[in-house]
Amino acid sequence: MQSRNGRLCRHGGGAEGPVEYHEGQPGPASAAVGAAGQTRFDDPWYDALASGWGELDGTGAPAVVAPSAGRGDGDRTGGAADIYLEVQRSAAFQEVRSRYRRFVVPGVAVFFTWYVSYVVTATAAPGLMARPVTGAVNVAMLAGLGQFLTTFLFTWAYMRHARLRRDRAALELRWDTQELARGTRGGER
Repeated sequence: MQSRNGRLCRHGGGAEGPVEYHEGQPGPASAAVGAAGQTRFDDPWYDALASGWGELDGTGAPAVVAPSAGRGDGDRTGGAADIYLEVQRSAAFQEVRSRYRRFVVPGVAVFFTWYVSYVVTATAAPGLMARPVTGAVNVAMLAGLGQFLTTFLFTWAYMRHARLRRDRAALELRWDTQELARGTRGGER
């Protein structure tokens, strides 16, 4: 079968690839018909240039591709949007979001308070920040190093929380969403 850009689409168990079709040459046209008499469409790149991607507009610049209303893409997009809205409303998604918020909101509040208190103290109480602790090390240097330390500690705690409390649930949710988007249930087509 010939695609919109003049290439043939192979089928059967072989690899997909472009085959030039020249009218008046019977060879490639007969090679496109398989035993089942159907064309394989499982390769997403079989008709890439038919969409306008990578083609030139005649001036040497890439062609601008505007979405076509008549191609039926709206049905697929609407279906995918419905799937994502359904997943967003699900209890599993809400649980993942609430676990995220229960960690991030207090963590950001504590970290932001610590940072602002450091900046305010440095500007409002320079005598306190200049007080030596040991040798040339003063309170300001310790507080500044504490900022770096708390950044690393917060990052470690966030990664640990994500790994232990959210990643598995989010991965299962992603898997279910992809199955719904493909139109499969439990591996069946």
